[in-house]
Amino acid sequence: MRWMMQRPLQSGSGIVEAAKGKHMSIELDKEVRKEAIASIERYFRENMEERIGNIAAGALLGFFIEEIGPAIYNQAVAEVQERLQAKVMDLDIELHEEPFRYWRKHDAPRGR
Repeated sequence: MRWMMQRPLQSGSGIVEAAKGKHMSIELDKEVRKEAIASIERYFRENMEERIGNIAAGALLGFFIEEIGPAIYNQAVAEVQERLQAKVMDLDIELHEEPFRYWRKHDAPRGR
């Protein structure tokens, strides 16, 4: 199953097609798609007055992925960016080295 998504990306994202303004194509793994369709069929069996067939469940899955998928994707990307930015900001603290330590080390009183 494929769905297309258009999303403006920042430079350096590594997704060439999307960076050029083309749609991004995402394909669900066969097992994931199969499980999602089975879940939709079960949901209809247990919560709706009508059952839904395999083909209709697949079409509904495709609709939701195309319609709502980009919003979920964009939120996930924003959350990952936020987490990465926080980690990058911590690098200065974790990796900071004090400069000009040579003379401080040599000027320290020596135990004689």
